Amino acid sequence: MPKSSSSSADPRGSAASGLDIHCIAIGGTGMAPLACLLKELGHRVRGSDGPLYPPMSTLLASAGIVPRVGFDPGHLEPPPDLVIVGNAVPRSNEQARHVDAVGLPRQSMPEAIARFLLAGRTPLVIAGTHGKTTTTAIASWVYDRCGEEPGFLIGGVPIGMDQSFRLGTGSRFVIEGDEYNAAYFDRGAKFLHYQPDTLILTSAEHDHVDLYPSHEAMLEAFRRLVALVPPTGAVVACGDGPEVRAVLDHAGATVITYGLGPENDVRPLGPIATGPEGSRFTLDDGRGGTIEIRLPISGHHNIANALGVWAAARHDGLDPARVAAALAEFRGVKRRLETLGTARGVTVVDDFAHHPTAVAASLGGLRERFPGRRLVALFEPRSLTAGRAFLLEQYVQAFAQADTVILAPIFHHDRLGDQRLDRAALVTRLRAAGIDAVACPADQEMLAMALETVQDGDVAVTMSSGAFGGLPQRLFDQLTSRSDAAS
Repeated sequence: MPKSSSSSADPRGSAASGLDIHCIAIGGTGMAPLACLLKELGHRVRGSDGPLYPPMSTLLASAGIVPRVGFDPGHLEPPPDLVIVGNAVPRSNEQARHVDAVGLPRQSMPEAIARFLLAGRTPLVIAGTHGKTTTTAIASWVYDRCGEEPGFLIGGVPIGMDQSFRLGTGSRFVIEGDEYNAAYFDRGAKFLHYQPDTLILTSAEHDHVDLYPSHEAMLEAFRRLVALVPPTGAVVACGDGPEVRAVLDHAGATVITYGLGPENDVRPLGPIATGPEGSRFTLDDGRGGTIEIRLPISGHHNIANALGVWAAARHDGLDPARVAAALAEFRGVKRRLETLGTARGVTVVDDFAHHPTAVAASLGGLRERFPGRRLVALFEPRSLTAGRAFLLEQYVQAFAQADTVILAPIFHHDRLGDQRLDRAALVTRLRAAGIDAVACPADQEMLAMALETVQDGDVAVTMSSGAFGGLPQRLFDQLTSRSDAAS
């Protein structure tokens, strides 16, 4: 069995005892920021991956880290003090096999995060099937603007911040808690390593069916997470749905519910005003009065995300006026309803939505931001869950707010087999509901089909949990070039 390094006498591995650390799959969206933070802590960091491109290649270069290309075991010479293994690395990876064979100390990425970044801090962990990236970004932004100097590690880049990560000097470390598995040798949820002092739980719908074959299996992982919060901490939970409430009986800490419904501890007082500039609503300020919240980002789901951060920040004693001022300045996260621009009268928006609930929430937010405009949704069923047949009815409901839907090919078409979503059936159902829908026959035809479909005045939103072949930027660039040619 490989040796574990988690019992190190210096759990954070301070600069004075800097380690030689090798990261397998160093270019991952979580691993690259971790590598940079480890370098900042004074460790010697190296790693391997396939050929890397911006932004990860430039991010690593800015920290003075030059990865080796490929997974040749020779890249592990001289033997490092520690190997950190990304969760996308299979057991068959050449370097992983070498690490296992010779017994080099290894840890999964979340184990390393807990060891080097969270030890000695008070983690604020944001978890949930949906909304965790935006909520983590809001929390990092609010705590930063309120002078708390937090550390943070976010799964996306907040607009207005240079990076998605920071060591910080304050007691709080804000981190996104992913429910997916940590590594091939560490099959539990990543968030189980993070020992939250305060937990914000946004949602608990069934997802990642390749890891959680039943909804109950996923709820059990969330129950274990809730149980980790100490009695001195807090569980801040979105109480609008039964799934989250179903796991709260395992809480030993103070429970604070938030949401849009009247049954929640933290909720809007009175009506919510929405429009192109975002949302306005009133909250109890906890001091015997009320306070108006202005939120520049659209969508009722983002109001809920902001309420969760408000509840956590107020539990920590942050000044309500400063929290409200910070929320009024938050402009969103890249790839979360991010407007790339408008060309030839078409506004192009890039979004990460990949599950029917997220699709519905994003389309609802766009309806608020762009009232009266035709909404064209270009959707890629990217994840192993998004392309499954059992979601068909939910997709019919989710796309009800679109005027036109273009479905890309299912990314994991071959792997899903007879569990695969029937795109033709979905198109038929959407057309019966009065929505112009089509299934694109091939990935390389998506751009041409989008250009043929969009017209002056449209809002075109690309929705995928992956890169979508660069479609969002390619679509905007093509519209821009046609606009330039026309002028």
